[in-house]
Amino acid sequence: MTLDPRLRDEILATVPSLRAFAMSLASNADRADDLVQDTLVRAVANIHRFEVGTNLNAWLFTILRNLFHSEYRKRRREVEDADGSYAARLSVPPEQGARLDFEDFRKALAGIPLDQREALLLVGAEGLSYEEAAQVCGVAVGTIKSRVNRARSRLAQMLSVEQGEEFEPDSATKAALQGALGS
Repeated sequence: MTLDPRLRDEILATVPSLRAFAMSLASNADRADDLVQDTLVRAVANIHRFEVGTNLNAWLFTILRNLFHSEYRKRRREVEDADGSYAARLSVPPEQGARLDFEDFRKALAGIPLDQREALLLVGAEGLSYEEAAQVCGVAVGTIKSRVNRARSRLAQMLSVEQGEEFEPDSATKAALQGALGS
């Protein structure tokens, strides 16, 4: 089967966004890369199911999300360093303030419920509309809005951010974010 070059280019253009979403779900660069690769393989294998003229990004994000949840269900029965003590011994705390802030953010993000986290990432990080995010997650638009609001409130509480404080990262934090999400 030959893939239309325009459709192939559209799919490839989504890879950075897919990877960022996978990274935020999996919190592991290798696993995120595997998720993106599995998503692309599954998308190409099932390209006949894609309806031309519909939202390709939403279709690909849905495939990635479903792959992640399938694996998550399988892994939840496994116990892997539940308290993080082994991983803590292997890592060296970062020395830069921006890196520490980013790690605090990642930990806080990982601490919010998965449904809220994915809604926040789809709307806030990936720039999907509430309607598109609702389509990806298979829920009502109001549910997505509620999840995003709860996620934002919970993050603000966990990071001790006061009402009205600026959320815009400084240049060092932006560089750390780009390096972490782009690696």
